[in-house]
Amino acid sequence: MNERPMRVHVVLSTIALAAALSGCGNGQQAPAQGPGAMPVTVVTLRVEPVTLVRELPGRTSAFLVAEVRPQVTGIVKARLFTEGANVKAGQALYQLDDATYRADYGVAKAAVARAQATLEAARLRARRTGELVKTGVVSAQDNDNAIAALGQAEAELESSRATLTAAGVVLGYARITAPISGRVGKSEVTEGALVKAEQDAPLATVQQLDPVYVDVTQSSAELLQLKRELAEGTLEQQAALPVTIVLEDGSRYTHLGVLEFSDVSVDPTTGSYLLRIKVPNPERLLLPGMYVRALVGNGVRPQGILVPQQGIARDPQGNATALVVGKDDKVELRAVQVSRTIGDKWLVDGGLEPGDRVIVEGLQKVQPGAPVTATEASPPGTPAATQAPADSAAAGEKPAAARQQ
Repeated sequence: MNERPMRVHVVLSTIALAAALSGCGNGQQAPAQGPGAMPVTVVTLRVEPVTLVRELPGRTSAFLVAEVRPQVTGIVKARLFTEGANVKAGQALYQLDDATYRADYGVAKAAVARAQATLEAARLRARRTGELVKTGVVSAQDNDNAIAALGQAEAELESSRATLTAAGVVLGYARITAPISGRVGKSEVTEGALVKAEQDAPLATVQQLDPVYVDVTQSSAELLQLKRELAEGTLEQQAALPVTIVLEDGSRYTHLGVLEFSDVSVDPTTGSYLLRIKVPNPERLLLPGMYVRALVGNGVRPQGILVPQQGIARDPQGNATALVVGKDDKVELRAVQVSRTIGDKWLVDGGLEPGDRVIVEGLQKVQPGAPVTATEASPPGTPAATQAPADSAAAGEKPAAARQQ
């Protein structure tokens, strides 16, 4: 009665043993326990010279500004310019009523003629007495008086000429001219208005707009850090680094500027100091008072290391960290010091070395200590199609051509 169950048990054992021996004969092994190496994309860090650029807000101002004011009192007879037009230095802008000044000039001119006539008479008298004193016809006293009268006549002529020059200057002030070349604004007075010498309100303003200045401010703390890096040798300062101007709409201005000077004092209310940039403006696109941003180069870090922004994370305390593939192809967590962004990358100050492989893709799938399979990220601009076969192979798939065969 018990032989049948015994035979069934022996048969099942035999089948199981045969299956096990068959699997060993075919060279197959049982799958390993636990998760396998996860595929990740890494960027291998390298040393390269990095230009440190700081984006600073600022305002534009004219290269030269001249307020036109009258130097004599008079009635505006005519306005001789078009508002908003370009004017040249010395170009007439206003004409004042100059009748009084012309009369004064005429009186001064007549005084010069009278002084010339007096001088000529004194010269003849001095020559005559000089000849007669030798013969004793006139006394030496009379000769001395004639010589003194000649000198007085010469002085009177010089004084009259100076008065004539002054009258001519005042007459010329009645025709108000542009002190500099540039673009003139609106006129603050009209024809028939009375203007006074040295008045506070200008008649118009002329501004030179090519080039223009861009005045930006930088904090004194950044200045101290810059000087510290220069002293330590981690930063090299280069003269005449170009400055890029970013307009209000976010577009970049076509012409590069040059840093003219930095102020020698810090504003105590803001803790910042002034930087002045000179920018070409041939198209007159930049107008005084416009808000712009300036990308100012502070220097060059010759041994700079850049890491993509997606490779840097923050822990709950706000500290920067990065996941790095070690020599044993296992993930390592690194504490990183980063200071600023350069484009789409972070500038590394510490925690990473040249040759480190930083994970930039697949970060959510791995953790420190996990084994990974690292693939170098493609350079920017590489077509995605060239990476398809490699990605498929990494996923355990055959290329399309192999699958068709």
